[in-house]
This record gives sequence, C-alpha cells and structure tokens, in this order.
Amino acid sequence: MDDGTLKLMAVLAHPDDESLGVGGALAKYAAEGVGTYVVTATRGERGRYFTNENRPSDTEVGRVREGELRAAARELGVREVVLLDYLDGELDRARPVEVIGRIVEQVRRVRPHVVVTFDPFGAYGHPDHVAISQFATAAVAAAGDATFGGDAGPAHGVSKLYYFVNDGPKWAAHQAAFKTLVSRVDGVERRVTPWPDWSISAVVDTRAQADRVWRAVQCHETQLAIYRTLADLTPEHHEALWGTFTCYRAMSVVNGGREKERDLFEGLR
Repeated sequence: MDDGTLKLMAVLAHPDDESLGVGGALAKYAAEGVGTYVVTATRGERGRYFTNENRPSDTEVGRVREGELRAAARELGVREVVLLDYLDGELDRARPVEVIGRIVEQVRRVRPHVVVTFDPFGAYGHPDHVAISQFATAAVAAAGDATFGGDAGPAHGVSKLYYFVNDGPKWAAHQAAFKTLVSRVDGVERRVTPWPDWSISAVVDTRAQADRVWRAVQCHETQLAIYRTLADLTPEHHEALWGTFTCYRAMSVVNGGREKERDLFEGLR
C-alpha cells in the first residue's frame, strides 16, 4: 500500500475512540487527501447498550457497535477500519507478543508515516486504553525491526508516534458533560490528570471539522444515553473539545524541539 500518499493510522481500544479521541484529526487529514486508517482492538461488546434495558448478548452488542464504528468512520472520511477481535475489558490480559504482532502486521501492510494512540495513562486510567498505548508503542518499534515477525511483511519504519492527550480545558469540558470521569481498577480509583501545557508537542486546528466530528459521535447510538449531554455544553467547552487536537510527540525521526507543531506531518511534507 505504499502509493506515495501521506498516511495516518490511529490504533485504539474501542468503537467511539475514533470519534471522541481522534475524530478531529481523522476528519481534517482525510479532507486534505491523507490516507487515514483505524485499527480498533475490541468491539466494545461489554459497554453500554442504549439504557441497558433488555440488553442482548455481548456478541450482538459487539455486532451493533462495530456497525456504529464503521458508520462513524465513513463520516470522518476514514479509508479503512480493521478490528483485532480482542475481548472488551480484557485487552490487558491478552498475550502481548500476539497483540503486538497483529498491530505490526497492519503497520507493515498500510505503511503509515504517523501513528496516533492513547497516552500511557489511558486518558482516565481505563485498562484497555493503557494496554493499547503500550501495545501500539511496542508495535511501532517492532514494525521497523526486520528480525521481528517474519510472516508480518517487510519492515516499515514509522516516522512519528503521537499520544493524543487532554489539557485542562479539554478535561473541564469532559467533566462538565460527564460529571466524573474515573476508572476503578483493583480497588484503586484512577482519576483524570490533565497534561501540562508545556508538555504538549502538537496543537492542530480542527475547528473546521467540529460538525463532522459531532455527527460521527452521534453514529454511536448505543452510547447516546451518555454522550447526548455533550450537545448541551457551552460554546467555550465545544471549542475546547473539538477546536484543537492535542498530542504528545512520543517519537519522531524527522523533527524535534520545543516549538509546538501545528501539523502532525511536520517534517514530512
């Protein structure tokens, strides 16, 4: 798939991560002609299903949520969606070499210039988010190692790896909509922590994509009992959520320094 087009790959945990997490970037770059790809580890089959009344089997929930993911991806202009078929809520207990190898296969097949994934804290401590951050980071390193996974295709060196992160205003908007974002894992409460402004490497203007991202979010109809409150946020909160895409540059072989990037493909164009 090395046709000379710039390519962006998002490696994520669940359906809806592509809209709420990286929707602005996917829509922006797709509109510019960049090849955009989404790799999602699970079908979110253990997540909310409307109001959870008369809930069907996990398999049926996963089937419906996959359909929502694909509809949202079409709205965002994503070129391709790949599901890895791991079980929602158990990604951190999957065999690491296997998961990493499957992501490597996708990286080597698509040959993206830029990969984006969750930050090491998993946004608000969700174990699946933490796991996919670790697996995607390892896969970016392994994809360029010709000695790793002989059946996974020719080695490919990703030029840039980003973690999408939330600054203070973004978390304030999320908290205004969802009241409290927290994960409870092994008896420990994991609360959100905004990334310091100085640590954010890239701030990409995505204001022009705000309406499209919101339409993509609304494709996740099973989740709207939670997400509908986003529609009632103030203009300032909407600007914080959808107006910029903020990232920490975890790795780049084409640029560096303290100056904030305005383009994830800086150094590649």
